[in-house]
Amino acid sequence: MKKLTIFFLALFFCFEVLTVFADEFERGDDGEIEVSFVEPVWQQGTDRVGEDNEEPGQEETVMPAAFSSGIVTYGEDGSIFITITAAGDVTIGRNVKSSGKSIFQKELEKQDNDINFIFRNVKGIFENDSLTIVNFEGVLAENYSIPSRKQNNDFLFLAPVSYASVLPDNGVEMAVIENNHIGDFGEAGTQSTRDALDQVGVLWADSTHSTTYEIAGIKVIVFAYQTLNQPYTSDELAVMVRDEIARVRDEYDLVIVYYHWGDELDYTPKDNQVRLGRATVDAGADLVLGSHSHRINPIECYQGKYIVYSLANCSFAGNNKPSDMYTFVFQNRFRFKNGRILQSSFRIIPCRISSRRDYNDFAITPLTEQTNIDTVINTMKQAGKKLTYAVESYPLDWE
Repeated sequence: MKKLTIFFLALFFCFEVLTVFADEFERGDDGEIEVSFVEPVWQQGTDRVGEDNEEPGQEETVMPAAFSSGIVTYGEDGSIFITITAAGDVTIGRNVKSSGKSIFQKELEKQDNDINFIFRNVKGIFENDSLTIVNFEGVLAENYSIPSRKQNNDFLFLAPVSYASVLPDNGVEMAVIENNHIGDFGEAGTQSTRDALDQVGVLWADSTHSTTYEIAGIKVIVFAYQTLNQPYTSDELAVMVRDEIARVRDEYDLVIVYYHWGDELDYTPKDNQVRLGRATVDAGADLVLGSHSHRINPIECYQGKYIVYSLANCSFAGNNKPSDMYTFVFQNRFRFKNGRILQSSFRIIPCRISSRRDYNDFAITPLTEQTNIDTVINTMKQAGKKLTYAVESYPLDWE
């Protein structure tokens, strides 16, 4: 009798745990959900038309053990909820133009040389989604040479190849490397960065190489471009992007385009960014992301799709006392059924790029004080006043 009592008590306890766990996830139309940890299919990208191979192809890669499986939820009607998390600039390591021990190295030593400290306060966010994307702005290499065109630059960012592990170890599956610092050490530095990301199983995208991801049967493709110091105008780039999307639109359920654009320290997008962002949606993109200004920018909802003009900094080792340390993590949740998007909603997670107030320790941290949260939201609202399709509110949770 005693054994039977213990059995029923254990059964009841398991049921209660599962009930609490399920309450953390989105409910379907009828209030019931099924939480699934789905093994993703990892595919390392497609080379763009116009490169060495005229016909783009895909090479499938194996998911490394370091990655946790992506999370999806199912509605009772069979619909699938996919959550995309996007964060801004990840710039770690040192500026080779500065002498002595770097500010990042000094902080790393304070943190017992555990590189994972930069994501310790957002790891749970990055792991509990379907896909996390960041802009990795810098070079991963052991040796370097500075190209003549970069000799006069004040900032050239370099990190050891081993630092690449910080991404998969903290739930970041994808890195965009199309930015103005990937070429700091020439093509050799760029290739070393690609190889380092490949080595740890992180997918990457640049202007010559899109990357793809599949989870729960939903196929995602990510394109990356920059508008800085390019031989084409933003309007010409819009045509290029339109053609790229048209080439793959029928093959993928979700198309994301990540731009490196605009001017540094700007809180509002330039007219050419607005035209390009909206043209990208017109071309068939489901989500447009942006970075480069190092400052938060407003979000537009155009034709039912979100344009995030700037995700600001994520972990930024370029300055230990920047004038503005506010940022946010953006999440877009898509509801799919039969391969079609039925609904798209978003939320933001206001953050500081540091766990400290007095200086930047490079550890992005969600804000908890309402006054600070309001500062982020009000900044985005104010910056979006002149944007026709600026969102009216910035929800902190799913609505």
